[in-house]
Amino acid sequence: MDTCNIVENIYLLAIITALSVFQNVFFALKLDKECTSDNTRPTAIERVSCANRNCMDSYPTFIAVMWCAGVCLNQAPAAFAGLLYLIVRHKYFIGYMGQTSQSTPGYLFGKRILIFLALMCLVGVLNYLLMRFFGSDYRETVETFTSAASALLLIP
Repeated sequence: MDTCNIVENIYLLAIITALSVFQNVFFALKLDKECTSDNTRPTAIERVSCANRNCMDSYPTFIAVMWCAGVCLNQAPAAFAGLLYLIVRHKYFIGYMGQTSQSTPGYLFGKRILIFLALMCLVGVLNYLLMRFFGSDYRETVETFTSAASALLLIP
């Protein structure tokens, strides 16, 4: 397998990963700005710090399930779900800076996206095991199903 073919199979995942890194930098800069500002209330600093910490706690899980789903099954729906997750995580972060209740929809939607990605991982691994040990390959069927199901993530 040549390098060009490998990159062709993961470039969407790499783009989403790079975007997530830039988003983490934005969150860190926002936290730094709040901490160094003279007129900031202690509650604002605590909220931004808590939002940043919550986003960082779920970040390794997000990266792991997105890459596993993309490599084991199909990169397009995994990257689409990853992009949605980044948007929802940004909504959560901004909502947390206001009132804590404003962040709840972002949290719940993000959890649903992570579950979808985890299910994609599980199905991809199970399909590999079925193919390896029983010779049954359901990859095309599963890819079609996950591509259709990823559009359902847009429903609130």
